Amino acid sequence: MTSEPDSIGMDAAEASSEALATIIRDPLVRADPWSTYRTLRANDPVLHFPTTGEWLLTRFDDCEAVLRDPRFSSDPSHRISDIPIEQRTPREQAAAAGELKTLLFLDPPDHTRIRGLVSKAFTPRTVERLRPHIEAITDQLLDEAAERGTFDVVSHLGYQVPVTVICELMGVPLDDRHRFGSWASDASRLLDGDVLTETEMMAGFMAMMEFINYFNHLFDERRANPRDDLVSALLAVESEGERLSEPELRSIVVLLFIAGHETTMNLIGNGTSALLHHPEQHRRLINDPSLIGVAIEEALRYDGPVHLTGRIATADIEVGGSVIRRGEAAITLLAAANRDPARFDYPDVFDLGRPDNRHLTFSHGIHYCLGAALARVEGQVVIGRLIERFPAMQMAEEPTYRDHFILRGLNELLVTTT
Repeated sequence: MTSEPDSIGMDAAEASSEALATIIRDPLVRADPWSTYRTLRANDPVLHFPTTGEWLLTRFDDCEAVLRDPRFSSDPSHRISDIPIEQRTPREQAAAAGELKTLLFLDPPDHTRIRGLVSKAFTPRTVERLRPHIEAITDQLLDEAAERGTFDVVSHLGYQVPVTVICELMGVPLDDRHRFGSWASDASRLLDGDVLTETEMMAGFMAMMEFINYFNHLFDERRANPRDDLVSALLAVESEGERLSEPELRSIVVLLFIAGHETTMNLIGNGTSALLHHPEQHRRLINDPSLIGVAIEEALRYDGPVHLTGRIATADIEVGGSVIRRGEAAITLLAAANRDPARFDYPDVFDLGRPDNRHLTFSHGIHYCLGAALARVEGQVVIGRLIERFPAMQMAEEPTYRDHFILRGLNELLVTTT
């Protein structure tokens, strides 16, 4: 199969998930996946891989239907496979052994119980109280950027602001925040699954071990000396009600910490890049700062930080005119759905005047992103303050995207302030 982006879907009936993964790894597709998504939507919007029991969905209505239907499970243990356990992917082996305790891979009642323990810290009202503090962090970093003249939006703002906020919320010492960037990048790459090389997979597992070891030490400290932070609160629940097992505690803390800054970093980088690539929209936001909320939603739709998520059918379910059998996987390509012309007028246009940009970037249903409110506020503050402070800002060079596929973001975004 050719690696040209527009070719995918032409012979999709014979395609395998391995061939699709090969195309996903193509740097041309990573740089511009949208033409690939358009071809998939036009030719095979409900694309079946019979050898693996996987379905790839690219239309908005189909993706939304799967995400809101409780008969589609997030637990990989529902996957029906004749593949011997030793030949399965690491994630499938972990699911079969009952080792996946993270919120991403849980169903009710465990998902409801664990999510309920942390959800209050991330409600829109709670997060809105953090806005002045997020503004202060951002302004200090912008002062530093002004002295440099040229700086990287991704590392200087996109990483520093969210990682500082999540450290403070969870009780992680700020002096340690320089440790986490490479760990989070390698660990989050594990989401890409079968497309990874053995080296990339091992780097991801090593990063997860670094996180686990770090938080094990932090747990010991907080058990001895509790503080007013999320880690201490979770440990208190664990000791009082025994509602969190040790694996659950580790998995939820690591997930919250990584998700609390990695995806927002991508939002800030991708969103700023979209504005700088569309000067008329950039000028529109400069002239009317009240559009910052709309700008963030359009950035999330246009080039969101999360490109897909998956579910497992627990019954035979019809989606988009096809029947997904029990135990088969439905892969909802969120980024493709967000540019579905049946849902959005002129979907490939970045438009701050779009009257309806309700997107699927934060998923849908019970697994709707727990940190969506925090990501929105951080995106609004950072990009809004950046545009206000440096209205003449320009790209110093064309940015490139990281190797990550599911969590899509830039390597760096160098800008000049004058």
